[in-house]
Amino acid sequence: MTETESIAYDVVVLGAGPVGENVADRTRAAGLSTAVVESELVGGECSYWACMPSKALLRPVIARADARRVPGLGHLVQGHLDVPAVLAHRDYEASNWKDDGQVGWLDAIGADLYRGHGRLAGPRTVTVSSPDGEHHVLTARHAVAVCTGSRALLPDLPGIAEVNPWTSREATSAKSAPGRLIIVGGGVVATEMATAWQALGSQVTLLVRGKGLLPRMEPFAGELVADALTEAGVDVRTGTSVESVRREGGTVVVVTDGGDRLEADEILFATGRAPRTDDIGLDTIGLEPGSWLSVDDTLRVKGSEWLYGVGDVNHRALLTHQGKYQARIAGAAITARAAGVPLLETDPWGAHSATADHAAVPQVVFTDPEAAAVGLSLAEAEQAGHQVRAVDVDMSSVAGAGLYADGYRGRARMIVDLDSETLLGVTFVGPGVGEMLHSATIAVAGEVPIDRLWHAVPSYPTISEVWLRLLEAYRG
Repeated sequence: MTETESIAYDVVVLGAGPVGENVADRTRAAGLSTAVVESELVGGECSYWACMPSKALLRPVIARADARRVPGLGHLVQGHLDVPAVLAHRDYEASNWKDDGQVGWLDAIGADLYRGHGRLAGPRTVTVSSPDGEHHVLTARHAVAVCTGSRALLPDLPGIAEVNPWTSREATSAKSAPGRLIIVGGGVVATEMATAWQALGSQVTLLVRGKGLLPRMEPFAGELVADALTEAGVDVRTGTSVESVRREGGTVVVVTDGGDRLEADEILFATGRAPRTDDIGLDTIGLEPGSWLSVDDTLRVKGSEWLYGVGDVNHRALLTHQGKYQARIAGAAITARAAGVPLLETDPWGAHSATADHAAVPQVVFTDPEAAAVGLSLAEAEQAGHQVRAVDVDMSSVAGAGLYADGYRGRARMIVDLDSETLLGVTFVGPGVGEMLHSATIAVAGEVPIDRLWHAVPSYPTISEVWLRLLEAYRG
């Protein structure tokens, strides 16, 4: 292959994380030739530095916490976790940071993998600079899908460059528990990593600029999680900003806006994400490098006939499962357009419309207690102009909660649209609620009327009986 040889495909996918893999899966299933370009590991952030390793760290923490609340069992699980065993299992779940299995899957579906840094070089053209020095030029007959994801965003603080701080990547792949860990942030990464590393032996201080944790959820979610973290030994400080950070020897020194001096062995900044679009050639097609990509509901970049932005890069919902959903929608749209379908199904909930991005995004935060939510919060619903009613229930009111854990603490809320009497949002907080969320997602996405939900009978005695309590509270 010469340096200037151009290879034509129907579809070129930039990024081989879960999103890019799913785009490729859909386009290949439709018979479109597809090239996938990846500069790191096939499988992406979720497989190696986010979802899988973080949940592997958290699972034993949550299991032990649940066991400690069960009569007859709690006294047997009061000891420390086996940290080397937890970390070894984490390594296993992250495939030891090797992507052979995922490469094999791409090969099995018939997609061609190009390892290296991919950049747009004008319309429908991608150049790939391979680690071995080779240069490839790929052209796309129908679509280029940008699925390059996002990266951790570090704040502009004095001294931060010299500190070598942790981001989510280091927090999920660390080889040992630091003695003292400062975490800056109050969102999902911050609360999950505070939960994990405190249980694995670190003394954690959580510095939160806002007034509470998990600000994108109902306020009671952050309150219950903050209470539990404090009880576990985490020093939770809200309304606190970092003014400067430096290392003195091996010690991290933080000065807060209140003048406090804090010391730790490591510091994790969980303060937001930025799109991985700064060096992918957006300038060659008139777009701003480093920007989020603005897309329509088919995930096609606005103003383009061939460019798609799928997953984190479009800033619609920075969640792996939501990116995979977008990939399925984008794949369907790409294949329909390639087949010359004159009119796509772009109405809400249509085959080519990522409607759930607006109305039914689900998320589970794997803290103790878990926090799970789908759709709109009360504040979001009111801000959007809906006439709504919030219905709250103490989750300890159902028999299944008491059987699940002694002293079960949790809360449920559903947001009812009073005009349609359907659900706009549901939030559960409590042990074990993550597996309950899909029922709420179906109710919200399906726009199931309250009158019909009344006939969805929850099994007794399960925690899901909270659905009956919520409906009873609404109906009176």
